Amino acid sequence: MLTYLINGISLGSVYAIIALGYTMVYGIAKMLNFAHGDVIMVGGYMAFCATSYLGWPAVPSVLFSVFVCTILGIVIEKLAYKPLRNATSLAVLITAIGVSYFLQNAALLIWTSNPKAFPNLVNFPGITIGSAQVSSVALVTIIACIVIMVALTLFTGKTKMGKAMRAVSEDKGAAQLMGINVNGTISLTFAIGSGLAAIAGVLLCSAYPTLMPTTGSMPGIKAFTAAVFGGIGSIPGAMLGGILLGIIEIYAKAYISTQLSDAIVFAVLIIVLIVKPTGLLGKKIKEKV
Repeated sequence: MLTYLINGISLGSVYAIIALGYTMVYGIAKMLNFAHGDVIMVGGYMAFCATSYLGWPAVPSVLFSVFVCTILGIVIEKLAYKPLRNATSLAVLITAIGVSYFLQNAALLIWTSNPKAFPNLVNFPGITIGSAQVSSVALVTIIACIVIMVALTLFTGKTKMGKAMRAVSEDKGAAQLMGINVNGTISLTFAIGSGLAAIAGVLLCSAYPTLMPTTGSMPGIKAFTAAVFGGIGSIPGAMLGGILLGIIEIYAKAYISTQLSDAIVFAVLIIVLIVKPTGLLGKKIKEKV
């Protein structure tokens, strides 16, 4: 029982880190970056190449992965999303799907469809809590999620750039009139979100050590579900939604059905949204007419 809970929190922490990227981009740029899941896959491949081909140790490999994905996030925003700043939501959605397929097929051409065995980047022993054995990967994942959550909360609440992000989120036009660089702020948001995706990719592949071009697809969808579950646009909501989703998924696999676990996760989301359409911690936004 306790083992399932810890495994659920660990998996949910990965979903939460990915969901933070979704919720930041939506909260500030008001767009859904459905290519975010494939940035996870790129992050996993970058860490894999750094360790397997270059022989780098774990920390430099993870930093290299974060660096590449951060640059990739900025490039995607500049090339794919910036020209559509005033376009309809449908145009942005179709572009995001196009970017997602482009990244998947590029990975397919470079690394082929053969699954890669992801190296073990966490080499210290786990700990025992009661009757449950907590693996080193689960421990690192949970700690990373807490640290990232606290850091993002402090960044958005205390720093000048974080306050600029909040201002852009409230009203882009007013923020621009106040001298805030809206385009630069949105680019920074994509950079942070993509860097978090790289960390999530490394943690996900460490827990489930198989890497292929479609690795980020389902975790990306589930993380988006977690962001909506918790209240998209809310940083604490993304963390809460991710962890609850991970716990529900693990318990569903353990006690109901492995095949039906994904369906149960999405069914819970539907029920929550029927009861509370804004998500668990989301706030209803009043629009002026």
